[in-house]
Amino acid sequence: MDGADVVTGGFVDIDGERYYVIRNVDRMPPFFVSVISSADHWLFVSSSGGLTAGRVSPDTALFPYLPVDRIHESNPHTGCQTILRVGRQGQQVTWEPFNRQHAGRFRTSCNLYKNVPGNKLCFEEVNHDLALAFRYTWATSDRHGFVRLCELENLGDETLQVELLDGLQNILPAGTPLLVQTNASNLVDAYKWTELDPATGLAMYTLYSGISDRAEPSESLRANVVYGLGLDAPTVLLSSLQLDAFRLGRTVVQEDRKRGIRGAYFLSSSLVLSGREARRWQIIADVGRTQGQVRELILQLAAPADAALAVTRSVAAGCDELARIMAAADGFQATAEESVTAHHYANVLFNVLRGGIFHDQYRVSAADFARNVRHFNAGVYQRHRGLLDGLHETLAAEDLLAAVQRSGDPQLERLCYEYLPLTFGRRHGDPSRPWNRFAIKLKDARGERLLSYEGNWRDIFQNWEALTFSFPEFIESVVAKFVNASTMDGYNPYRITRQGIDWEVEEPGNPWSHIGYWGDHQIIYLLKFLEHSRRFHPTRLGELLHRPIFSYANVPYRIRGFAELVADPKRTVDFDHALAARIAERESAMGADGKLVLDRDGAVYQVNLLEKLLVPLLAKLGNLVVDGGIWLNAQRPEWNDANNALVGHGLSMVTLS
Repeated sequence: MDGADVVTGGFVDIDGERYYVIRNVDRMPPFFVSVISSADHWLFVSSSGGLTAGRVSPDTALFPYLPVDRIHESNPHTGCQTILRVGRQGQQVTWEPFNRQHAGRFRTSCNLYKNVPGNKLCFEEVNHDLALAFRYTWATSDRHGFVRLCELENLGDETLQVELLDGLQNILPAGTPLLVQTNASNLVDAYKWTELDPATGLAMYTLYSGISDRAEPSESLRANVVYGLGLDAPTVLLSSLQLDAFRLGRTVVQEDRKRGIRGAYFLSSSLVLSGREARRWQIIADVGRTQGQVRELILQLAAPADAALAVTRSVAAGCDELARIMAAADGFQATAEESVTAHHYANVLFNVLRGGIFHDQYRVSAADFARNVRHFNAGVYQRHRGLLDGLHETLAAEDLLAAVQRSGDPQLERLCYEYLPLTFGRRHGDPSRPWNRFAIKLKDARGERLLSYEGNWRDIFQNWEALTFSFPEFIESVVAKFVNASTMDGYNPYRITRQGIDWEVEEPGNPWSHIGYWGDHQIIYLLKFLEHSRRFHPTRLGELLHRPIFSYANVPYRIRGFAELVADPKRTVDFDHALAARIAERESAMGADGKLVLDRDGAVYQVNLLEKLLVPLLAKLGNLVVDGGIWLNAQRPEWNDANNALVGHGLSMVTLS
C-alpha cells in the first residue's frame, strides 16, 4: 500500500476549534456517525456521504429514514451531490468530489473531520491533480435547521475557472410519516409538489394533499424548506433531472416548480478562483414550516447578508448551549491524554442523550410539578390544588418536598419523590436499531420548553446511574422511580417514560411481537443507587425504610405455574387481557396511577422501602437453581445474557453474579 493511502487519525485545529480527523477515510469500510444538536435535530451520516436527518422523530424527516445498510449505499441519490467543471490551461475537466464511482480518475485524498463536541462533521476531498480542495460541514441551528457549510479552495497559484453545481437530493416533503416513507415511497413521489420563490431562492417541499385512502379532504399545510446563501445570483434546480446535462457541459435552466418527482435543491454558479483563494457558501434546510413561518423566512432572505449572519450566530449559540448541557453533567475534564479527555466527553454525551439532563439544576417549576400530579392522579391533584397553586413559580426541589410533606398526604409525597424534571433525553434509537423509535421532545406545541424523558427500563437506569453523580440530590427520586415501577412478583415493565410505565402488548400474527418480563439486572442497578445515596446522604435511606410512600406496578403479565414451566421452559409468561382492559379503564378515570396496584378503596396501594427492597431479593432467591444460576422468567432474554438464557433454558449466571 502506498504511504499516501494509509488510514491515519489525530487531533487538529480548524478555525479555532478542535477536531478529530480520519485521513484517507475512503480506504475504510463505511461506518456510521451521529451529529449531535443542542436542540431536537437528529442527523445520522455514513462515512460514504449517505445520510438521514430530521427533527423530533423519523416521522418528521428531511431525508428518508432508512436502515443503516441502505444509508451506506444512498450517496448517489440522497443527500449531498457536487459536480465541478474546472477550466485550467485551456481545458475543462469534470470532477465530482466524494463520488466513489469515479475513483482513479484523479489523485485524491478523502478526509473526515468531527469536532470534539460532536455537533459538526466535515467531509473533505483534495484533488492533487487539479490543486483543488472541496469541503462541506454539517452543523445545526435551532432557529434555522440543518446548515451545510461549503468551501472550495484553490491550493495552487494558477487562476481557475469553475462551473459549480452543488446541492441536496431526495428531499422529503413535509408530512411524510415513517410508514409511508418506507412502505409506499412511490406513492409519496406522486403527491410531491416542489416550488421555488425566484426572488430569494427559497424552495418549498410539500405534498399536494395529505396522503390518505379515505374519501375526505386532507390538506397539507406545512413545508420543508431549503435555501442557499453566499453565491452570487445562482441558478436553482429543484430536481436532479439536469445533472447529466451539466456533466456534458450544457447550461442548466432554473426550475421554478416540479410535481410528482423527488425533490432536490441545487445551486449552479460560475466562480473564478485566484491562486490560494477559497470561496464559501451554505445551504440551509428545515422541516415542518408553517405558511406564516415561510413568509417570514422570505422576508428575511431579502437581505441575504443579514440572513447569513443570523445563521452563523445561531449555529454558535447551539454550540454554546450544548457545552452548557455537557458541563452540567461533568462532561469536561482535563487529562494528559487528549484521547482520554475526548472519550470521557463522548461517554457523558451519549449518556445524557439517552438519560436526559436536569433542566435547571435543583430548581423546579411549580406549574410543571402540578401538571405532573394531575397527569398521574386527578384525585390527588384536586385534593391539593390549593397547595399546588400557591407554590412559588420556581422553587428548590428540597423546598417542594418540604411543602408536600407538610400536607401529610403520602400519595402526594410519593408523586413528589419520583418527580424528575428531566429534559433532552430520548430512547436510544438510530437506523441500526429500527425497533427503537426515538422522539426528541424538547418543546411543546407553543414552543415552550418541555420536560420529558423515555427509555427502555434497563437503559434509562443505566444512564441515570451516571447522571446522579452530577446531581446527587435527585438520587432518592431515582430510587423511588425505580422501585415504584417494579411489580409484586419482583419484575419490571418494558419502558419508563415521563408519562408513566409501559409494557409490550401481544400482537397476534406479528412475528416480531413478543412480550418480555425482565428483572435480571434489578439487583445491581438498585445496589448502585443505594450506594450513591449512602455515600452522599448517609441517613436518608434509613428514614425511608419505614415510610409507606412507594407503590407497585400492575403489569398484566402472569408467570405460569411450575408444572407448565417444566413442560415448556420457553413459554413462561401469559398476557392477562382482562386485567389489561381493567387497567386501561382505571388509567382513563384516574390518570397514569391507574397502571399501579390499587387498594380496596381505589387508591394507590403504598408500602415502605424495606418491603420494596425485599421483593426483588426474594424473587431472585426463589428462582435460584443450585449449581445453575438464577432462573429468568423473561421469555425474552436480555441481550448481554442471551447466550446463557437461551442455551440454559432461562438460567443466568450473570444475574447470579
